[in-house]
Amino acid sequence: MSFVSLEQMPLKEITERVARLRVQLDKFCPGASGLLVFSRLSLYYLSGAWANGLVYVPMEGEPVLLCRRGAERSRLDSPLTNIVEYKSYAQIPGLLHEVGISLGAQVAVEMNGLSWSMGELLRSRLPELDFVSGDMALHWTRAVKTSWELAKMEVAGHRHHQALVKTLPQHISLGMTEYEIAVAVWSAFFEHGHQGMMRMQNSGEEIFLGHVAVGDSGNYPSVFNGPLGLRGAHPSMPFMGYHGKIWQKNEPLAIDCGFCLEGYNTDKTQIYWAKPQVVPDEAKKAQDFCTQVQEMVAKKLVPGVLPSDLYRESLVMADQAGLGAGFMGLDSNKVGFLGHGIGLAIDEWPVLAPSFDRPLQENMVLAIEPKVGIKGLGMVGVENTFVVTDQGGCCLTGDDFSPVFLA
Repeated sequence: MSFVSLEQMPLKEITERVARLRVQLDKFCPGASGLLVFSRLSLYYLSGAWANGLVYVPMEGEPVLLCRRGAERSRLDSPLTNIVEYKSYAQIPGLLHEVGISLGAQVAVEMNGLSWSMGELLRSRLPELDFVSGDMALHWTRAVKTSWELAKMEVAGHRHHQALVKTLPQHISLGMTEYEIAVAVWSAFFEHGHQGMMRMQNSGEEIFLGHVAVGDSGNYPSVFNGPLGLRGAHPSMPFMGYHGKIWQKNEPLAIDCGFCLEGYNTDKTQIYWAKPQVVPDEAKKAQDFCTQVQEMVAKKLVPGVLPSDLYRESLVMADQAGLGAGFMGLDSNKVGFLGHGIGLAIDEWPVLAPSFDRPLQENMVLAIEPKVGIKGLGMVGVENTFVVTDQGGCCLTGDDFSPVFLA
């Protein structure tokens, strides 16, 4: 039987990524001979295969994909020449030597891609090597998207907007539970090609569809690293929506759900009301403010701007508007960021947060999500996905940032 890859990543795409990675490795790990990569997302990013194994990217020479399982599938999907099988970390030096590559004395490692136990196992199997963290180099490489990646995200963003603004309103109504609304979101997303999976890269974080929060659910205590609260389906599954919460006419419905197409994600939050007449003045004020913050940030998403400056400017705006208490979450739900990088994972770099002082670069992609929690009512706000350009942020997820009214 003959099999053909559904989509083989172009070799020139991997070559471009590897070249940029080597620049970052030289900056963050100047003594390393290369980088060992372990997480599935990063393996795909550097090989084109959703492999079970690791990739070694030397400072010179071609990358090598080592598969613990699935080498046959990897040879279909990856354009790399060097794809070999292994069973133990102890085999890595010898297998690399066979394809003409040496590990060297110091090797950078994607430490976020390994559990503590697997990291200790790696050290025990290769005790002669000096391992240093290569995570910063990998984060900043992935932060800047290639034209191939941007093309996928543009399609995802367009479909994301269509699903939430055009399709979903036809299938939701007052009297539905949060869970029923979440099912309707899934249906709308699948209709537009969502592939049913979103990924997060930070340890311990996970996501399923996203957040569906009606009324005061928007301020419900949350463990998720985001400002919008929700009850979720169950304490063991605090995602989707709650069976017992029904959408009433005087309540906002907040839907913060990502969209994934061919591995790449966009992020968007859409607020819904039954009709304009039921929106309280404080909610309208907060919604308008969030739109203004998004507009301010979007205009300044140009190369050279510091993410930390944009975050601090948003805090000043919130305080001046008298909305500081609920800005980016109410009470314990408040988060210390305004937006985040996005791509193969929902939670990529850079982050619009105080500690991110490295300037923005062209073709970074960020989800900007100013939101305000209002006691006794819920949460309002916006979120959209933007590309950094010389002309400011280019929105991938539509050009209408208003709430959707069902009537």
